[in-house]
Amino acid sequence: MSVRRTLPTRNRSLIGAWCFLDHYGPNDVTTAGGMHVPPHPHTGLQTVSWLFAGEVEHRDSGGGHAFIHPGEIALMTSGYGIAHSEVSTPATSVLHGVQLWVALPSDALTVPRDFIHSLAPVTAIAGGQVTVFVGSLLSVGSAVPTFTPLVGAEILVDALATIEIAVDPTFEHGVLLDAGDIQVLDTHVRPSELAYVPPGRHSISLRNTGIDPARMILIGGTPFEEEIVMWWNFVGRRHEDIVLMRDEWQNESDRFGEVTGFVGDVERLDAPALPRVRILPRGNVRSR
Repeated sequence: MSVRRTLPTRNRSLIGAWCFLDHYGPNDVTTAGGMHVPPHPHTGLQTVSWLFAGEVEHRDSGGGHAFIHPGEIALMTSGYGIAHSEVSTPATSVLHGVQLWVALPSDALTVPRDFIHSLAPVTAIAGGQVTVFVGSLLSVGSAVPTFTPLVGAEILVDALATIEIAVDPTFEHGVLLDAGDIQVLDTHVRPSELAYVPPGRHSISLRNTGIDPARMILIGGTPFEEEIVMWWNFVGRRHEDIVLMRDEWQNESDRFGEVTGFVGDVERLDAPALPRVRILPRGNVRSR
């Protein structure tokens, strides 16, 4: 599958508490096999799965099991530690979507493991459509819990239309263009690019300059003030946190639990070797 890692980048580590954004597909997976990720660990974060096309089966060590479809939010909270598997199903011919992570604040690092899977609310507006999967937008709210103020939504803009989205001025925002030809404020954004909007704005204009509908993902939140250390599937605060997490996963500690029902040639993913340098924390990049 084609995967584009849009966040983090060298110039921007977080948007609000959003610390990771993979944008994948669309890919014909009828012969390539699609997504087949054996059980692997997470700590210090929430995962958000959002599909444009296809079907993915989720299993986790907290007992969560679901078949995820377009228009449905799948949010998993790791707390101190969780493991899960992700497999596209035989019913999937085209796989296309985004995978996002949210960094948990320090006071939520030991919350219980959790998994929520539900239909996201859709709102039709003049010139387009908004589906809110995290937080609230245009007076429409998602039911999934977060531990810092956040928003996440899929936005469709009709051909040659312009929409103005009212936003929280305390939030910074990112707009990932999936398909189409869009101007975010006055900046032209190409497909698979992520536009950044700093705090202070009460609205964001999205202008579709193309003859086809445009689709994008809007993410945002209050700037995350804590420094984090990210490595592989772990989010911690210090290099030593990562070393401990890796050791516990490799030694099959109870910290991550067990994923039941997964079938595959590989029972669980091994962690890669640690780098031979100290892993440094990343903070929120300040706007100039």
